[in-house]
Amino acid sequence: MDARRSERLSQAMREELEEMISYEMGDPRIDVQGVSDVLVTPDGRKARVLLILTSNAQKQEDTIQALNNAKGFLRVELGHRLNIFRIPELHFEPAIGAELGSRVAHLLKRVRKGRPRPDEPPEKKPVE
Repeated sequence: MDARRSERLSQAMREELEEMISYEMGDPRIDVQGVSDVLVTPDGRKARVLLILTSNAQKQEDTIQALNNAKGFLRVELGHRLNIFRIPELHFEPAIGAELGSRVAHLLKRVRKGRPRPDEPPEKKPVE
């Protein structure tokens, strides 16, 4: 498989897996914030799915276990949606820095709301 085709397949799989995992699966053990990346091997037989998970270690293990149990369903659905002959074998892993990602998301939410950090005193506005 050439590099361009592999990249297109990775991107298409990432989009479809993110939609299926986030919106269509009803398993309460699955707590995924998103699919970071899908890395397909050059021969197209295996794919590493990097997930953005919560920072709780027990929830991460439960989520990975639930997704491993649903591998068959996900592969069949990918086959129907992407219309390709050989669907790679899926391996789910937490993305490196996922813990940082949830922390960054939390900080960005605070910035958008305009709240200072708890350990910082509020700024005083000059009197005009």
